Amino acid sequence: MIRVRSWFVVLLPLLLITACEVPEDADTPDAILLDGSFVDLTHPFDDETLYWPTAEPFELETEFAGETDNGFYYEAHRFSASEHGGTHLDAPIHFAEGMDRTGDVSLNRLIAPAVRVDMGPEASADPLYQIQVEDLTAWEDVHGEIEPGVIVLLHTGFSNYWPDAEQYLGTEERGEEAAADLEFPGLHPDAAEWLVENRDIAAIGIDTASIDYGQSADYQTHRHLAKANIPIFENVANTGELPDTGFHVIALPMKIAEGSGGPLRIVAALP
Repeated sequence: MIRVRSWFVVLLPLLLITACEVPEDADTPDAILLDGSFVDLTHPFDDETLYWPTAEPFELETEFAGETDNGFYYEAHRFSASEHGGTHLDAPIHFAEGMDRTGDVSLNRLIAPAVRVDMGPEASADPLYQIQVEDLTAWEDVHGEIEPGVIVLLHTGFSNYWPDAEQYLGTEERGEEAAADLEFPGLHPDAAEWLVENRDIAAIGIDTASIDYGQSADYQTHRHLAKANIPIFENVANTGELPDTGFHVIALPMKIAEGSGGPLRIVAALP
């Protein structure tokens, strides 16, 4: 976990918002007063970053590092990776034709108040646990109804296994056949459908490799959420450091205009 003391107001996307008149329907989030600390919810991208068994992993190649002919130090790299790996965004287009691509996802869905649903004990007891409607309503019995426009983060504790592929994914093997051995918790399709029909959430995230549990073959949870144009954050880190309520999430993916997802830098702002 990284905590950084902050004493400023984050105004996105305009730093000079006080000098500008913003239309009431502008696609910009409210100003977030940050008088507390950040929790970094992002796994680093490096040679240990975990990807789906069939996806191309992250690679960083050095173009130049050293002293130039003009006598100053210079360093530059190039990287490549699949969209869906490491801490990343699933744009709705990933599982629903005609829905938002990565570059289209509204900032109001990426920067918003957030809640955490702690399912650590259940996931610890059953690595293929699927979070149920009853789990969400039980959380609401304690904390109140999930309000419109909120980002929901699901905590299973699997982030603690990163970057051990055997523990985190259920297998360290690669290729099509390895997908049959994936083993991690997820959100049950019925719970996803319940959220879509009963709670107007901005986005949802989880600290596993997929919002569908490891043995899913039809990805119904993805499909329910995507059809409602709800973005998904996967491989979220450090959710165990969060409270259940009372914080904001700032989740900014690489703005790949035609993408179906992409690398995500996500942080929580705590009061």
